[in-house]
Amino acid sequence: MATETSTGSGATSRREWWLWWADGKLFTLCLGSIAIVIAAGLIQVSFGAYSMTIAQTWQAVFNPEVIFNRQAWEAFILGAEVPEMGTRSLIVWNVRLPRVFVACLVGMNLAVSGAIFQAITRNELASPFILGVSSGAGLTVLLVLVVFPTLAAVLPLLAAIGGGFAFLLVYAIAWKNGTSPVRLVLAGVIVGTIFGSVQTGIFFFADDIGVVQSAISWTTGSLTGTDWEQVRLALPWTVAPLVLSLVCARQLNVLLLGESTASSLGMNVERVRFAMAGIAVLSAAASISVAGMVGFVGLIVPHIVRNTVGAEYKKMIFGCIFAGPAMMVLADVGARLALNPTQIPVGIVTGLIGGPYFLYLMRKQEKMGEI
Repeated sequence: MATETSTGSGATSRREWWLWWADGKLFTLCLGSIAIVIAAGLIQVSFGAYSMTIAQTWQAVFNPEVIFNRQAWEAFILGAEVPEMGTRSLIVWNVRLPRVFVACLVGMNLAVSGAIFQAITRNELASPFILGVSSGAGLTVLLVLVVFPTLAAVLPLLAAIGGGFAFLLVYAIAWKNGTSPVRLVLAGVIVGTIFGSVQTGIFFFADDIGVVQSAISWTTGSLTGTDWEQVRLALPWTVAPLVLSLVCARQLNVLLLGESTASSLGMNVERVRFAMAGIAVLSAAASISVAGMVGFVGLIVPHIVRNTVGAEYKKMIFGCIFAGPAMMVLADVGARLALNPTQIPVGIVTGLIGGPYFLYLMRKQEKMGEI
């Protein structure tokens, strides 16, 4: 009997996956996102002090002597010694491609984090940046960079603690016999402003001007100078939240039905809400620890995915995993080429896109709710 149940469950799971990919919208979104990442990534790695054509870049990226070289991957992922390779392959794989990989990780994390926050708050204007989570995580990271640099090895975990504290603070401020979208947004603005002021004050405690310049660049959100060290730092803290978010997608769907309905279905709403918030905070913290304060990706991408594939959260999360990197890599290309040869922080580009988009979403809401 147990075997029959197990077999039936497996068949249901396989049928569910097949229905996913039979959905042309999700397939098109994922395929289009991959195409954008590849095209924008090739453009990104083609520019630098060492000039290469697109064709030469393509050859270096898809060089089988690197792709199938176990020693090379041990160097990239585990930090071992880089083996000998051609000049172009060395520049592309060891200097330029890590920036694209970091952008992909950051895009995934911010998009998934934003999608989760929008579900648990039932607020389409929610995102790590808007709710003050980015500011809390950012303040923690800045403290580590300027005051406690010896703790850099556990930076994502510390950033998650700071982001979690900020989210609890926002929720406490917004709570008044429940919460509303307006109060959550206003509380997020308050907490973000306070934490931003503290961040500015920390600069006065830094003696090294180089550290100050690096911190300022980090507060605006930048991928300049990222390498495999940032990939190694963010990767473990990215995989776990993404897997957990897919596993818990059903709970997010139930939360969208409202607290009373979710409770009547046997869900412990507050426990699930804060567990999912923990996943979202950890995901956002992983990106903030390596790229700084990149705003609005967690707001825009979930809306694009929702409008494309619908509000079912397993599709939403899966779509965000692909669409987030596409937006982030594309924005980084804009940051790299807008004022070439001067590079601007990618956070400026996402802010210029996200600010008007946030205003559009606010104007679109016919009823925002009472304060």
